[in-house]
Amino acid sequence: MESLALLFTGGALLAAALYWFVCILGPAEQKGKRAADLSAGSISAEKVQDNYNQYWSFFRRPKETVGVADKVPDFVDTFYNLVTDIYEWGWGQSFHFSPSLRGKSHAEATCLHEVAAADLIGAKPGHSVLDVGCGVGGPMRAIAAHSRAKVVGITINDYQVKRARDHNRKAGLDALCEVVQGNFLEMPFPDGAYDGAYSIEATCHAPRLEEVYGEIFRVLKPGALYVSYEWVTTEKFAANDAEHVEIIEGIERGDALPGLRSVGDIGAAARAVGFEIVAERDLAAPPAGPWWSRLKFGRIAYWRNHIVVSVLAAVGVAPKGTVDVHEMLCKTAEYLTKGGEKGIFSPMHMILCRKPATEKETAP
Repeated sequence: MESLALLFTGGALLAAALYWFVCILGPAEQKGKRAADLSAGSISAEKVQDNYNQYWSFFRRPKETVGVADKVPDFVDTFYNLVTDIYEWGWGQSFHFSPSLRGKSHAEATCLHEVAAADLIGAKPGHSVLDVGCGVGGPMRAIAAHSRAKVVGITINDYQVKRARDHNRKAGLDALCEVVQGNFLEMPFPDGAYDGAYSIEATCHAPRLEEVYGEIFRVLKPGALYVSYEWVTTEKFAANDAEHVEIIEGIERGDALPGLRSVGDIGAAARAVGFEIVAERDLAAPPAGPWWSRLKFGRIAYWRNHIVVSVLAAVGVAPKGTVDVHEMLCKTAEYLTKGGEKGIFSPMHMILCRKPATEKETAP
């Protein structure tokens, strides 16, 4: 009788643990997605593995994608179909990093990092602001709530459009937040449509930075400001150091990047399309706290989540191929952490630009 009681107790505890893992712990910190609801966006379940294999083959040697730049947007779209639900579940609705701040939670630090962008471009009520590469709209909602400006986001991924609109409605911000599906290299907006623009760790997906910067320049009103948080290799990166190269290529492969830019490339690209540079600095530099701390201290959570994903895939709840995608993201997190610790990579090189107010200012 006692053994039966112990067996029953053990079974109940196991069931409770599984429920906690999947249904309670499953939602991300902003309650965006449950583990039991993981999907691959617009990709049907039976095609997830094939799409992952095609993605991995394309980005296996990131620098070689330059020769097939026209294909990059399609594979970036595939990437976000594969990872969006996992990002929401394991990270939250804001797909970016932020400096760690003493006395602040990750969610609070993330929000402060976002609203800082709004303040830099002077977003305010009555303004129309463009979010270039908006994902599922975490930054958009923070910036709209903070500034009361109308924010229009563009993402290449149709599934993210649906998720962002759903989140906007639930947050009661759908009157201030609009989401459009499109390629930021060819934006469906008229010239001079926006009072300001920002991009947070998004334009790194562009094969040529000048192309996306040129489009942003085009859709801004004269005198408007644009701020971007860019992924870059820092001055400490040594191209002849095999370990450095492995880390950077690991980041590129696992994040759908057609080659990371150096710090010097950012300002040069902005000037090339006509922007005036107002300010430029690395927001990850001291005294900022390490942005990778959340990755480093989350290693136990990654493996816990990997077990959950593996179980869900094994029983057919999560699509086949989800385990490979999650394993890729776990490995990429290790490369990102190493890049941060060695100081050779930053995901938040800030550049604040201004579109000249008159044609005279744009003349050579």
